Amino acid sequence: MDAVLARMRALAKTLPERDGIAVFNRVYLAVTEAVDQRLAAGRFANPRAAAALDARFAERYLSAVDAAARGRRAPACWRPLLQLRRHPGVRPLQFALAGVNAHIGHDLALAVVDACTELECEPADLEGDFDRVGDLLAALEERVREDLMPGPDLLQVADPLTHLLGAWSLERARDAAWSSARALWALRRVPDVAEEFAQRLDAAVGFAGRLMLTPLPD
Repeated sequence: MDAVLARMRALAKTLPERDGIAVFNRVYLAVTEAVDQRLAAGRFANPRAAAALDARFAERYLSAVDAAARGRRAPACWRPLLQLRRHPGVRPLQFALAGVNAHIGHDLALAVVDACTELECEPADLEGDFDRVGDLLAALEERVREDLMPGPDLLQVADPLTHLLGAWSLERARDAAWSSARALWALRRVPDVAEEFAQRLDAAVGFAGRLMLTPLPD
C-alpha cells in the first residue's frame, strides 16, 4: 500500500490540475488513503486480504497510466480517458466518472482474481472485505459528486451531464464486478476462455467510457 500511495501522490504533484487523469487521481487518492487508515485501525476482518485486494486494484490503474506514459497500449477500458484527458470540451466530472467506470467496471474483477491467486484463497473468502472496500468506493462516487458536480443553479434538468449522472450507478458496477470476478475465477482452468471473457469485459467497459467522455457544450 505504501508504494501505491507514493505513486498516486507523485502523480498528484506532477500532473496539470485539469488533466483527466489528475482529476480521477485526486478523488481516488483520497479514498485509497481512507482504506489505508482503516487498515491501520484494524477495521477489516482480514487486513492482509484487504490490503492485497486494494493494492492489486490500485496497481491496475497505475499500470495503465505507466503504459500510456511509455507509449505502450493501455487496456481498452482506460484508453478513452487517456486519449481525451486534455480535451477542452470534456468536463472534470466526466473525467472522474470515466475513471471510476474503468477502474470498477474492469480492474476490480481482475484485482479479485489477482488477490485470490496471491493469497491462495477463493473469491468467497474475500467477499466480506470486498464489501467493506465497496462501501469506501461508494464514498468515491459521493466525493466525485460533491467536488465536481456543478451547483444546482448551474445544472439544468436538460443538461446532458444530468443524464450522464443518472445513467451510471456505482452499486450496479460493483455488483457486476463481483459477478465478473467469480466468472473469471471459475474459468481460470480454461485460460483461452478466461482471456476472451476478460477481453470482452475490457472492450465493453471501454465503450461505456468513451460515451461518458463525449464533449459537452458549455
